[in-house]
Amino acid sequence: MTLPRTVADVLSDHVTFEVECIDRMYLNVYVPQLQFPLGLVGYVHRQLGLPVASTAPLARITDAFVTAVHRFAHDHNLPWVDFVKGQRKDDVAHQHLARFTGTEGVLFIGRAQEKTPLCRTEKRRDADGNAYPWIVKTTGVINQFYFYCVDDDFGPFFLKFCSYFPYNAKLCINGHEWAKRQAAHAGIGFTALDNAFAAVDDAPTLQAICDTLGPGQIDALLRKWLARLPHPFTAADRAAGYRYDLSVLQAEFSLTQMLDRPVSGRIFFEQVIRDNLDLGRPDQVGLVFDRRLMRTGPRATPGRFRTRIITDGVTPSLHIDYKHTTVKQYHKEGQALRTETTINNTGDFQIGKRLTNLPALRQIGTTANRRLLGVQRISHDPAAGHAAFTAVHDPLTTSGGQRIPGLRFTDPRVHALLSALLVFRLLPHGFTNRDLRDILAPLLGRQPATMTSGQMTYDLRRLRLHGLIERIPHTHRYQVTDAGLRHALFLTRAYNRLLRTGMAELTDPHSNDPPPLRRAATAYETAINQLAEHAGLAA
Repeated sequence: MTLPRTVADVLSDHVTFEVECIDRMYLNVYVPQLQFPLGLVGYVHRQLGLPVASTAPLARITDAFVTAVHRFAHDHNLPWVDFVKGQRKDDVAHQHLARFTGTEGVLFIGRAQEKTPLCRTEKRRDADGNAYPWIVKTTGVINQFYFYCVDDDFGPFFLKFCSYFPYNAKLCINGHEWAKRQAAHAGIGFTALDNAFAAVDDAPTLQAICDTLGPGQIDALLRKWLARLPHPFTAADRAAGYRYDLSVLQAEFSLTQMLDRPVSGRIFFEQVIRDNLDLGRPDQVGLVFDRRLMRTGPRATPGRFRTRIITDGVTPSLHIDYKHTTVKQYHKEGQALRTETTINNTGDFQIGKRLTNLPALRQIGTTANRRLLGVQRISHDPAAGHAAFTAVHDPLTTSGGQRIPGLRFTDPRVHALLSALLVFRLLPHGFTNRDLRDILAPLLGRQPATMTSGQMTYDLRRLRLHGLIERIPHTHRYQVTDAGLRHALFLTRAYNRLLRTGMAELTDPHSNDPPPLRRAATAYETAINQLAEHAGLAA
């Protein structure tokens, strides 16, 4: 068996099987009507039958819920853990899970104090000076009850309830643990890996199982355990429509590619780091999302846009930040290549938070994973050639006889455009005229407001007619073509890493310790002069 030499070799010849799956999900569990003060007032009036808009009457509901939690722990002989500051809850859960012998049940109940949004009553006065209660949104440090459980279908998970009205909760699940149990139920043999599969008898069937995990199964899990655990709302409340709903707080989508041997993974990351490491530090480098952040104004951009290569010990990992979304790639337990996209804010992609949007979020996550691998595969197989270079560099004439300027290799604006294409390639829904301006202006050292829409239209037309981008049908958005990505990768790297660096070494006359290229050029000049002198051509 030969060793792989490039990223493309690893991905094409040394992956034994791969699995795409929803990984960890962290979900909001909430009653929609009670997420704003007026909804709370309506609950007090209609359900409690009280005329005063105050949170004070809710105290007895809280007391009843807390009492029910303690009674549940006592009746089922469950361990009770008061988490301390800095304690890793997952470590405690793993200890209890190691001692668990059943297939389904509650492992333990934990309690922690955490800062939480809530509603409180404050006293206000009207124009006549009369006092009246008023409900406002604020925050407070409130007890949270953690129910760590094991489900027959989902495996380990936890449900965290806030002990204060409206008793919002969080649900945390793991899609790989769900897939393992479904594979076992289906009779598919496999070897488990931490949060993945090390080996599997029937990879296509396993992938089909992973693809079926969706909103229905997750909602069913919540309903099942809400019926078993202490519930803060009465049956009358639920009959009146005060029922919990689910929204996505955080979702991870992973692609695990099992490698034939550990050395393949090491070669993969050696190639990735070598090819993506520029003039910056080796542990934090901007690679793809190198764009200017708008920190002020009405359109301030949230999050960070950067790429990092982090070395923890001897195992590197690649992290790409896009707004609130992160793409992470690492060598999992020395056996597999793991690529995972974590979406922390669905609004980054103009998608709602309701659990029903999970299929659209899955498409975003899996597409980002595949595109990152596509960029890495192509980046190690650049294809130059005179015809390809001139097709981009030289002017062209349309069928109507109009001359379109070329993308000249020495033009700084062209290099900025090519760098922008590397950013836009990873955007699943393409980019617009305005997006191009926001990326291009910082690369040219200008403010976006100083560049007009007409200038962007001119650049878009050049890129489109030279085949680097194409318009998405029936929209005003564009996407980068495969050829555009290949050309942008090759030309920007050739300029930044070869020509610019090489010319800097050749033209620095003041260095006391000339760089290798300058020493080689000097030695070559000396050898030519000596040859000419020996041949009698010195004069």
